[in-house]
Amino acid sequence: MKETLIIAGFGGQGVLSMGKILAYSGVMQDFEVTWMPSYGPEMRGGTANCSVIVSDDPVASPLVDMADCVVAMNRPSLDKFESHVKPGGVLVINSSIIDRKAERDDIQVVYCHGNGIAESVGNPKGANVAILGALMEKAPVVSNEILGEAIRIELGEKKAKFLEGNMKALEAGEAAARG
Repeated sequence: MKETLIIAGFGGQGVLSMGKILAYSGVMQDFEVTWMPSYGPEMRGGTANCSVIVSDDPVASPLVDMADCVVAMNRPSLDKFESHVKPGGVLVINSSIIDRKAERDDIQVVYCHGNGIAESVGNPKGANVAILGALMEKAPVVSNEILGEAIRIELGEKKAKFLEGNMKALEAGEAAARG
């Protein structure tokens, strides 16, 4: 098994955190993992993306050009990365703030109202976790149990009070992707 992912959006949307959560989850399940962030100097509000590879075998390079899965958290990310999904792959679109549909018909597209889901579960900053839930429903790269533990690790002690809201957002994102 080898899954390649690109997660993209703007700084402050939790794009890099989503990648770290997936990477932590992979490590906790004894997979070989790479996580490579990319962001502009302005950070919050600027562009941000990361590449994640989760594999049974050693990973030769952390670079991902064509991905099994792409997450687009904003319109510029969809415009840039839609063409980077392998045929038959998964594209998850944050339909809360992206005003267009996917142009390809050779991939599985999931429209997830990430911001709305996060607000509905009382966790308005949890759109990234709701989108992560939708992604894991369509491309279960790691187990949900381990994913929850990785979210706890990423939040740390300072943000532990947000764990329950993030778990609700994760579950609601999964449910939304099931349709």
